[in-house]
Amino acid sequence: MTSQLTGQTTSQAERLPSPDQIRRAPKVLLHDHLDGGLRPATIADLARETGYDALPEREPERLGRWFREAADSGSLERYLETFAHTCAVMQTRDALVRVAAECAEDLAADGVVYAEVRYAPEQHLERGLTLEDVVEAVNEGFREGERRARAAGHRIRVGALLTAMRHAARALEIAELANAYRDSGVVGFDIAGAEAGYPPTRHLDAFEYLKRENNHFTIHAGEAFGLPSIWQALQWCGADRLGHGVRIIDDIEVAGDGSVSLGRLAAYVRDKRVPLEMCPSSNLQTGAAPSIGEHPIGLLRRLHFRTTVNTDNRLMSGTSMSGEFELLVDAFGYTLDDMQWFTVNAMKSAFIPFDERLAMINDVIKPGYAELKSEWLFRQTAVTS
Repeated sequence: MTSQLTGQTTSQAERLPSPDQIRRAPKVLLHDHLDGGLRPATIADLARETGYDALPEREPERLGRWFREAADSGSLERYLETFAHTCAVMQTRDALVRVAAECAEDLAADGVVYAEVRYAPEQHLERGLTLEDVVEAVNEGFREGERRARAAGHRIRVGALLTAMRHAARALEIAELANAYRDSGVVGFDIAGAEAGYPPTRHLDAFEYLKRENNHFTIHAGEAFGLPSIWQALQWCGADRLGHGVRIIDDIEVAGDGSVSLGRLAAYVRDKRVPLEMCPSSNLQTGAAPSIGEHPIGLLRRLHFRTTVNTDNRLMSGTSMSGEFELLVDAFGYTLDDMQWFTVNAMKSAFIPFDERLAMINDVIKPGYAELKSEWLFRQTAVTS
């Protein structure tokens, strides 16, 4: 028997990973915003410590619910308000260290073994910190979080991506900052913010500088805006990866008989193995996809694009890497083999040296999945014997 939804046979459906296996599976995260992943209790604590009195709720559980509901509201104004609150409590060195350390801890507890977490230093200067102060505090926090994770029996490595806001005029300055700290925990550069009206070509000087320095960068593109955003990010700016990139689906045509035709941009993205930093839950909130079952990641995976799975904003989406994979397993019938494929894709696309990526794949990711698959085989043998 075959499921109409997933195309999986009954025996294949029995191979679907359990929530516990998904949590324990080694995962790689390339697109996660530091100011979008705070613990509600931490926001409440920091607000009290810093005298920030504009939170919509004070009790952590209700505050966490407010963040998710505001992000789900369909109102851009309410969605942006969520970040106003998180950034407001991230204006001191101690706050940044704490938030970064907890980020690393939370990701490690969820089975993430490698993460690139992005943030915009220019958004944390309201209480007198310099750009350098911000970067050094966040780096310190990530290292502390890695130490705490090890003490708890988890393994994680966290690299920082420094983000410039595309509506501002500090991209070159932030790019130079990313280059200055590239051997001290910063692995690359990013631009974020509203796509419409703020094309990446506004910041060509930053991208040209990074290319001259042989440094890495990703660009938010192809989420709120369409194919021109992707084309500019790749062909004008030379992005190594696409943040989201979900609208590449607009250049793919599926005929009534199921045959697929790729436009020239989509074919280029696939042929060049351009990594797509897909964030399914977030894409639903922003309207880039109507549902998980209809998310382009399903087709892109079948067509062997370099797709990866990410969280974007864990607080606003009420999600985690395990949560994202659970949604995809339910929607598309993905197995541990599929999870490993996404994870290896992400590790191949990370902004650390090739030999270090290869070591993570061969020494951590593949053995981790092999162990989980062996567990499944053992249980199946026990059931049938």
